[in-house]
Amino acid sequence: MKVLHLGFLLVLASGIFALIIYITGVTNLHEISRPSPEDLEALKSLQDSFQKCVHANGLGLRAIVGKDLCEVTIEFPRDTISKWKDPKTGELEGLSFDFNLCESVANWEQVRNSSTILTREFIDALPNGWEDYAWRRINKGILLNRCANRTLCEEKLSLVLPLTPPFVPRQFDRCAVIGNSGDLLKTRFGNEIDDYDVVIRENGAPIQNYTEYVGKKSTFRLLNRGSAKALDKVVELDETRKEVLIIKTTIHDIMNKMIKEIPIENPVYLMLGTSFGSSAKGTGVKALEFALSICESVDMYGFTVDPGYKEWTRYFSESRQGHTPLHGRAYYQMMECLGLIKIHSPMRADRNRIVKFLPSSNLIRAAGIASAKVLGRIGRASSDPLAACSIIKEQVKRSFDQLINIRKPAINHQRYEELSIQWSNGFLASACLRGAVAIWWNYSHFWMV
Repeated sequence: MKVLHLGFLLVLASGIFALIIYITGVTNLHEISRPSPEDLEALKSLQDSFQKCVHANGLGLRAIVGKDLCEVTIEFPRDTISKWKDPKTGELEGLSFDFNLCESVANWEQVRNSSTILTREFIDALPNGWEDYAWRRINKGILLNRCANRTLCEEKLSLVLPLTPPFVPRQFDRCAVIGNSGDLLKTRFGNEIDDYDVVIRENGAPIQNYTEYVGKKSTFRLLNRGSAKALDKVVELDETRKEVLIIKTTIHDIMNKMIKEIPIENPVYLMLGTSFGSSAKGTGVKALEFALSICESVDMYGFTVDPGYKEWTRYFSESRQGHTPLHGRAYYQMMECLGLIKIHSPMRADRNRIVKFLPSSNLIRAAGIASAKVLGRIGRASSDPLAACSIIKEQVKRSFDQLINIRKPAINHQRYEELSIQWSNGFLASACLRGAVAIWWNYSHFWMV
């Protein structure tokens, strides 16, 4: 009986000790998370720089500072004619759009330092990754009953699920993302586009017969649901048959069948995307997201960002419904004035155009840290942008001999991944201590029984 009581007291003491450490850790994290005067100054500087940048580069757009250091509103001139109607409400698209710079900087900084390709190690690292996530990435996944048949789920994803990321941050230097706007026919950007290290295209946009306007190089192609179900037609768009195909939605049985039986030899992957809300939907933004996750710099063409644009037209086919041109233009201008992209269009055709009042990389970095604190993001106290990663995973050792052609920043990122687990185990004390408390509860329950 004495042994039982002694064991109970030991377990109780260890539990109290763990709880004290947990409370201390949370208190310290709370203190760290408070924005310092320097953080607030960085956000104020970013807001001021952003406002000047939009005025100078927005072709008539104006940025209005909001109630706090994160809020801004981008307004169109009052004489702008809005023609797009919401099919559900019948209301015309507005002429002003609100943005949160803190959320934008924090989200895009994480994109810039993360892989956007779905991998097996990502699914395995998630708590109940197969049961809670993987089945959603398979067409008619509801019939899979949360991967009750794990083997079937793995089989359906196997052709598009690499073990580790095939591409890493800043692996490539200069990249161009080509939209499908009819405005591309107004300017012959073809040769200019072909000068980029990487060219990313969308859906079923053709190259043949349009090379003087859109170029002929194609490295990646991002596909929505409809285009993904026509992989056999998509691969014919690139004569080299070397395009890497990135699917932004789900894997279909029809896709697997084509990959196996035609066969389609192009690499095919699923995109692991970030949610940016209703202001950034569509394949275009996803293509930019993918580009920013693998490229040092990103330029965009064919996204209809000039004044006078009234409806969505494609350079190779009829008009389309369902796009919000004014909202899109405002969002892309926000991206440019945060230093994420550079816009090329008929009214911005000078490839050497300088984006005025662009925030410096140091300011963006400081504002990113401040934004993460304001938003309460994990890793907010670190000056390393990769500290925003919140998933602790078992790292797979990679052979650096296989990375001989990858640029130095990408190799450094790979090395960082191997070390990041050590940092995560030390800094994310709350997660570890939750486990300790759970262990304490189990042991104490055992002793009391």
